[in-house]
Amino acid sequence: MPWLRFCAWLRDGCGHGFVRGNAMISSAHARTLANLAGACCLALLLGACGGGGLSLPSFSSSQPAPEAEPGVAPEMPASIRADEIVGRWGLASFQNPADRARTEAAARAQCKNPYVIGAGSSGGVIMHLADQATPQELRLKGSPTGKNYIGPSGPTPGEQDREIVSFDGRVMITRFVDKDAATRYGNMVYVRCGPKA
Repeated sequence: MPWLRFCAWLRDGCGHGFVRGNAMISSAHARTLANLAGACCLALLLGACGGGGLSLPSFSSSQPAPEAEPGVAPEMPASIRADEIVGRWGLASFQNPADRARTEAAARAQCKNPYVIGAGSSGGVIMHLADQATPQELRLKGSPTGKNYIGPSGPTPGEQDREIVSFDGRVMITRFVDKDAATRYGNMVYVRCGPKA
């Protein structure tokens, strides 16, 4: 192999016998130069093996695509439109699925003091996030799994999003994605209120 002959040549004094005239270098300098060249050769050989830790710069223009976070999808349209949930709603909550019918009746009774979901200026809806006193514009977001979410723009599902568990136009049930908020708020039941008399 040519590189082995080159390394041997460096080790043996860098062609000490081929140098003529006053151009000869001292053996101490030749040995230092040989050691330095040997270290460089070794580094290049190890780098060429691609064995892990050492990587050489690449001059290619292709770069690997950034990976998305697992379980988080890019924002996509929801199958429920914002104008379908804008309006006045009675609101109640349950933890135990057996309490759903009773909770729907309790939510319907809340229509005397309804929770209003307003239309946002950017096509979203005006609602509260968990633990926030001031409502803000949120987006309806879809996902590749077919689930719909309500939350601030960003990855789906985001920590501040709530999943729309069910929606039939008259009753909507949501649950916060954040486990702590989901435990505190439970399944939130929205029952559409009739027009004011």
